[in-house]
Amino acid sequence: MCEVGNLSKIAVVGVGPRGLGALEALVEQCQDYECSVAVDVFDPYAFPGAGPNFSPDESPQCLLNIPIRDIAFRAPSFSNCDGFAGWLGTSPDPDSFPSRADLGRYLQARYEKVLAQNTVCIKRLSRSVDRIRPCAGGWQLDVEGCRRGPYHEVLLTLGQPKTEPDEQFAEWQDHAERVDACLTNAYPAKHLVEQAEGWSENTVAIRGLGLSVFDVIRALTTAQGGRFHDHGYSASGREPERIMAFSLTGKPPFPKPETGRIDALFDPLQSETEAFSQALDEAIESGPQTAAELINAVLAPVVGRLMQSLGVTVATKDITQWLETEWDSPDSYETEGPVETLRIGIELAEGSRAPTIGFSIGQVWRKWQNVFRSKFNPAEVDAGTAGAIVGFDDGLKRYSYGPPVSSAREMLALINAGILDLSFAADPEIRLTDTGWLLKKEGETASASVMIDSVQPSPDLSKIVDLLLRDLISQGLVHPVSEGLGAMTDADGRLLTKQGDPLAGLCFLGRLALGSVVAVDSLDNCFGEDASRWAKGVLNRLTAGDGVAA
Repeated sequence: MCEVGNLSKIAVVGVGPRGLGALEALVEQCQDYECSVAVDVFDPYAFPGAGPNFSPDESPQCLLNIPIRDIAFRAPSFSNCDGFAGWLGTSPDPDSFPSRADLGRYLQARYEKVLAQNTVCIKRLSRSVDRIRPCAGGWQLDVEGCRRGPYHEVLLTLGQPKTEPDEQFAEWQDHAERVDACLTNAYPAKHLVEQAEGWSENTVAIRGLGLSVFDVIRALTTAQGGRFHDHGYSASGREPERIMAFSLTGKPPFPKPETGRIDALFDPLQSETEAFSQALDEAIESGPQTAAELINAVLAPVVGRLMQSLGVTVATKDITQWLETEWDSPDSYETEGPVETLRIGIELAEGSRAPTIGFSIGQVWRKWQNVFRSKFNPAEVDAGTAGAIVGFDDGLKRYSYGPPVSSAREMLALINAGILDLSFAADPEIRLTDTGWLLKKEGETASASVMIDSVQPSPDLSKIVDLLLRDLISQGLVHPVSEGLGAMTDADGRLLTKQGDPLAGLCFLGRLALGSVVAVDSLDNCFGEDASRWAKGVLNRLTAGDGVAA
């Protein structure tokens, strides 16, 4: 056991996957520095390392949207913990999609390895931090009525704190309370499974058709005793009488390629990836329009070559036109209805349908994510350019971050069984009634007594209601990149003042820095270069003696 004594003190607030990645990077970097540190980790959550999104006690119905073949974030050099597939120890199918709970248990095992090392003194306090403020010698933390510190460095890895509801959902909250209707959230899914046990005679509406909707649907069906099979779905009788899902566009995301063989058909050449890397260097130093043109110019010929290799001839100008439209009006090229979009997506993922421009672009873009992050995240990018690139990346997620094709097939089986209804999927009119909600679309109506919200909050700082973050904003310590985006940070995660100067020793990693960084929801990002840059920055400041706040 190490003695703290006069060690440099660091506080890490939040220890989900990103906090775990930061701790691992710090331990690795400390082996190369003549610097001894002690870390206090603050997080009241019961499963350190996993966090709420990958809770080990979450419903097994909740699946990752990453196949085992793509879960490749490395274990740190000081740990003898295997990679995820090896840790499972069951020779898993590389094309299968594991549960969130399984990954959570793996992350917990990695956290235990961090605690067991002898390079850095790490102490976990299962408490919430109420306030962070500068003080003599560093930073002071107010922790459930007690003051702790000073800390030379503080890192916030907060995940997704609570946000204020949008206007529609706020109205629904008041309405549900008045008429005693059921308004609930997708997660934790284990709670949703319990609630749904009494809904066999109810019509349930789901707001959102993104990745979360697939977890919700399984909570309402297979978790209630139903069963999928080769010929469709066999109901248990305990499912809701009817399930309706809707969103602004009414289109489910496209599933990922079903197998590694199909996925490899969209691999760019090394020379093409190098050209993309060079184009990004120039794009992130340009204005929004020029950045889009540079990215389009390198992406379009790659997609054309890949489609040609798969028997589809498309002119580069047509691919460029698709991309130009995507920058300005995401999702406007697809005109099919929700069920047809679902069928097309399944056929594309299983390789039985010729690839479309959009699907091909999405697969290439996914394979370039690591290069994308490595160029954008350390750079200082103009706010307008950052917003445009973030919007483009977010729009392509409907192709690049899709669910398992098995989940899409399950959705189609439920439609064929008459349990899931997408008739109201595309931005229906919604009226409040004495029993819940009335959905209206093209002259048709349907009533729902249960409403489930499956929409992930945005990282818009102005919408955050978490008290710690609101206080940091009120102190002038956190500023947004621009309206609707996350916090301004520099390359090593330090928060920036409104004038763009780094705050000594106060750092921020994760999705609430969107705009300063990109591709923030990726597991790879939690254990990648962002964490390493933070750790190197901390140790450089501490060894130079300039890591203390004024």
